[in-house]
Amino acid sequence: ISIHNNQLLRIQEVSALTSLAKSTINLWVAQGKFPKPISLSLTIKVWRAGDLAQWIESQSSQSLVNASAYTESKAAI
Repeated sequence: ISIHNNQLLRIQEVSALTSLAKSTINLWVAQGKFPKPISLSLTIKVWRAGDLAQWIESQSSQSLVNASAYTESKAAI
């Protein structure tokens, strides 16, 4: 499946793409840990695929930083 940066995704698709539950996505949006959706109407919210791709990349980068810091702290012991 090819996803373009400007493609709009509903929460079901975001959940499938990120492997996060819909409730986790909503909680993390409220906590500022996940990109905010675009409101198309009172009941329809969508995310830009490009925003999600950037978020996923930042999570991957952060995981590498955390793993490196953990390894360094273990080596110092």
